[in-house]
Amino acid sequence: MTTYVIRRLLMTIPVLLGVSLIVFFMIHLTPGDPAEILMGEGFVSAEVLAQLREDLGLNRPLHVQYLSFIGNVLRGDLGTSYRSRRPIIEEIKDRFPVTLKLIVPSIVLSTVLGILSGVVAATRHDTIFDATTMVAAIVWVSMPSFWFGLLLMYLFAVHLGWLPVAGSGGWQFFVLPVTTLGVSGAAMIARLSRSSMLEVLGMEYIRTARAKGLSERVVLYRHALRNALNPVITVLGLRMGAILSGSVIVEQVFALPGTGRLLVHSIQGRDFPATQGLILLLATLFVMSNLVVDLVYGVLDPRIQYS
Repeated sequence: MTTYVIRRLLMTIPVLLGVSLIVFFMIHLTPGDPAEILMGEGFVSAEVLAQLREDLGLNRPLHVQYLSFIGNVLRGDLGTSYRSRRPIIEEIKDRFPVTLKLIVPSIVLSTVLGILSGVVAATRHDTIFDATTMVAAIVWVSMPSFWFGLLLMYLFAVHLGWLPVAGSGGWQFFVLPVTTLGVSGAAMIARLSRSSMLEVLGMEYIRTARAKGLSERVVLYRHALRNALNPVITVLGLRMGAILSGSVIVEQVFALPGTGRLLVHSIQGRDFPATQGLILLLATLFVMSNLVVDLVYGVLDPRIQYS
C-alpha cells in the first residue's frame, strides 16, 4: 500500500500543475486591472498606476509571472495579497479553521443522514417512508444551496429567532450553514444508498444468510451494508468537490469569514496571488480526499489489493 500511496502522490503533481496553469491564465485574462481597482479608477495619474504595476510585478510577461509563482509555491510561499499586503499563508491560517468547522460537520452530516435514510428506505421498499424519503431527496438535490440556506435563515433566524442570522462565533453560528451544506449532499447519498442496498439485498448470499437463521440486523449491517457501501464511498469522494465549491457559496450567504468568502473577495478585487493560492489549496484538498477514498475501498472490501 505504501508504494501505491507514493505513486498516487506523485500523480497529483501534474494535476496540481495543470490546475495552477489554467487558473493563472484565466484570472490574468479576465477584464479588470488590479492596480486600478486598488487605487481607484480615474483617481490617480497614469504614472502612479504604472509604478504600482511595476511594484506588483504585473508588467512582466505572463510566462515569467507564472514561473515565479510556481517557484515560490515550491518554497512554500503563495505570495502576498494585493489588498491586505499580508502573506497568503497567513490569510489562510486565519480563515481556514472557519472553513474546517463548516466542511467537516457537513461531511459527517451528509454521510450519516444519507446512508441511514437510504438503508431504511431500502429495507422498507415500496412503503410511504420510502416514497417520502425519495421525494424529499429529489427536492433537496434540485434546490440550490444558497436558496435552501436563505429559507433556513428566514425560518430559524428571522421568523423564529432561534439562531443567529449570519456571522461567526460559537457553534450556534454554524448550525444553519452546516445544515445547508450537509443536507444537499445527504440527498444524493440517500438515493445511491437505497439503490445499492436494494441491489445487494437481492443477491444469493443474502438469501443464504437469512436461510441460516441469522437475525435481520446481522444480515443488513454485517453482510449487506458493507458490500453496498463501495459505490457510496465513490460518490463521497466526488461530493468533496461539491462540498468545497458549496462552502464558497454558503460562507458568502452566511457571512462566515472562511477561505471561501476570501476567495470571492479576491476574485472581485482581482487579487491574483490570493485567488491562485486559495484555488490551489481547494484543488489539493479535493485530490487528497479522493486518495483517502481509494484507500477506504481496501478497508471495506478485502478483495481489493493495492500493488
